[in-house]
Amino acid sequence: MGLKLFSRSWKKTGKKSAQQDAGGSPFGSGAGDYQPAPTVDSTDNPLEQAWLQQRDAILFRERDHSTSDPSSDLFVRSAARLEDQLALVPQGYAALGETLVDGPDGSETEVSVESYLLEIHPVTHARFQHFVDDGGYDELEFWPEDVWPTLIEFQDLTGAPGPRYWRDGRHDVRRSHHPVVGVCWYEAQAFARWAGMRLPTEAEWQVAASWRIKSAADLMRRFPWGDAMDSSRCNVWATGVNDTAAVTDFRNGAAPNGICQLVGNVWEWVDSDFFIRDGAGHEVIGEMAMKSLRGGAFDTYFETQATAEFRTGLLALNRPHNSGFRCAVNLADATWLDA
Repeated sequence: MGLKLFSRSWKKTGKKSAQQDAGGSPFGSGAGDYQPAPTVDSTDNPLEQAWLQQRDAILFRERDHSTSDPSSDLFVRSAARLEDQLALVPQGYAALGETLVDGPDGSETEVSVESYLLEIHPVTHARFQHFVDDGGYDELEFWPEDVWPTLIEFQDLTGAPGPRYWRDGRHDVRRSHHPVVGVCWYEAQAFARWAGMRLPTEAEWQVAASWRIKSAADLMRRFPWGDAMDSSRCNVWATGVNDTAAVTDFRNGAAPNGICQLVGNVWEWVDSDFFIRDGAGHEVIGEMAMKSLRGGAFDTYFETQATAEFRTGLLALNRPHNSGFRCAVNLADATWLDA
């Protein structure tokens, strides 16, 4: 049990929050038709609990310190689930644009990226629910110290700890398999730590989306599937969905290694500061920390913003309706591969 900053107490008061007064959820799901997700069974066995919470990477991290049989069925099932959850991104290169100028006049920084594992799908509401139910918002070990005073503000529409558009600490069960949204960069990072993983860096994400791997060809794609936009392969404004989609949709837009929805559905927080330079080459510095997001979302209108190379950023504390994340793992930490 980690150090807690405070014990939260909250209850429904019947009063509308400022977000509700401003229109509530952008998805048009009011309190009347909200279908809260049910609670999940728990157990006193920490390894079995990690299994129920889908914290398979944590389970393997604790295996060597456990009295359980390391070859038990629990570990076998966890290893199989991790193999289905993660895909290998080979060594590659990412050319990160440094200015707002597109094309040959814009300067770039080329970054070499080592092989790593990236989740095939973004983190869903259902997976994030486990983090909330486990008291993740109160466990300071998952959060940087400078954000501790802000944790009390990470609330849902009813004042409970959780993503911005949830109610009473529960997600809408109809969106269980949609990517979680309404979380800031710190919430994404905290979940990744809780799950025994991390956020990918911006360069790592770009290698996965552009498939510019170390090879004789040295090719780079504009999109995970090729060089031409195809709105039938991704959930952007032109697709006409006008909402998030299940993370298992649009499989025909996957990268060669099977990683889905790197473009469209939701912008993805990555573990990199957002930097940009003006026309004179001077770095633009804001008053507050900004983190990078990549990939575009269901409401991205311009094709140029839904590509493997487009860069943008937001304040790290922003909790947008169209931004989520996925987790990554270092190859050296993937001990289940040797299981």
